[in-house]
Order: sequence, then C-alpha cells, then structure tokens
Amino acid sequence: MFKYEMHCHTKETSKCATIYAAQMIDFYKSVGYTGVVITDHFFNGNTTVPSDIPWSQRVELFVQGFENAKQRGDEIGIDVFFGWEFSLNGTDFLTYGLNKDWLLDHEDCHKLKINDYCDLVHESGGYIVQAHPFREASYIDMIRLLPRKVDAIEVLNASRGDFENKLADEYADNYSLPKIYATDNHTGHRERIAAVKVNEKVTSVNDIMKLVLENKHKNIVLEL
Repeated sequence: MFKYEMHCHTKETSKCATIYAAQMIDFYKSVGYTGVVITDHFFNGNTTVPSDIPWSQRVELFVQGFENAKQRGDEIGIDVFFGWEFSLNGTDFLTYGLNKDWLLDHEDCHKLKINDYCDLVHESGGYIVQAHPFREASYIDMIRLLPRKVDAIEVLNASRGDFENKLADEYADNYSLPKIYATDNHTGHRERIAAVKVNEKVTSVNDIMKLVLENKHKNIVLEL
C-alpha cells in the first residue's frame, strides 16, 4: 500500500508554515510516505506572496514551495504533486489537478465567487476537497458548506480536534461524499499525521482523486 499526504504547507509560500519545503519532504520520506501534495495558501489566504506585483510574478513566487519540494523529492525518491488551498474568509478548499500554466492563464481567479471558482476548476479537469469544514476560529465569520460543489470532504484533519472531525465525517455521510484524511502539516514532525492509502503507485494527484471517487482507497492515522 502507498501512503500520500494530501494537505501540507511550506514556509516558502505559506506565512503560517514553520518548515521549508525540502525539510518537509525529508520528514515524509522518513515516515514511509510515497508522496506528498503541496497545498500552500493561495492569494486569498495566508500567503507570503505580495499582492502588488504582476500576476505572472505572483504565480512564480507561489509555486516556489512546490518546486523546492519537488526538487527534493526527485533527489530522495518521494513523489511531490501540486495543489493549493483556496480560501473564502477562513473556509478552505483544497484544489487539485491543475498546474502553474493554468494559474498563469487565469489571472485573478482568486477573486471569483466561490461557486464560479468551483465550476471553473471542474471545467478545467481539476478537483476540489473542502478542508476542515467545521473549523472554528476568531477570524471565521461562519461555517460554509458547499456539498454540491465539492468532490470530497476532508473528514479527518490531523491538526484539528475530534469534535470538528466528527461533524465533518457526519456531513460527508449525509451527502454521500467521498472522504479523505490529511494532516494539514505546517511544521514537519508531528505526533499525529494522516494519509490517503492506495494499493497502486500513482503518477499524479488526479490519479489519487480518481481512486478516492471510486472508493478504492483507505484513510489512515499514524501516531508517531
């Protein structure tokens, strides 16, 4: 079985991360993961990328965390895939299956209304997973649920508490939505991490999502 991290951040691109991309990949290699999806905070989230520079420069800076992670992964033998975390006032959507060229061609996509953004991602062949849907924090004005616009739900986020995760799991059950586990890793080594586990080695995050949608995966938690 092959383990994949579906939600993690790098210091290069996410302000709230405390570990650089290469070190993050070293950590996942050390605990036996096959691959990692880098999902740094997008331009409407807690990003290190300034907003007052041309779009193309913003994109180049945004992919730096992923590119550094990918370089390290190629060196040590762990797959690294690209994604990002789109935010709406603290409601977050992991976006998979699109690339740097797509971002370059879709200037200001972070300003779209959330329904329009989800439609555009799907029209472009991408996938959307709502992250920690019942997260509560002082800066989150409301809990938003979009069951008709997402492909799956992050029902266990290893960085959140049992109560929030339980609600997410029940939400996915009520709408018959596929489930994933992920870590939301900002720090590298943690006492608890999570993974999507599949029985074949994939070549892209799209392959992982196809297996998730077909329920040909397992979700696991690891205590370190």
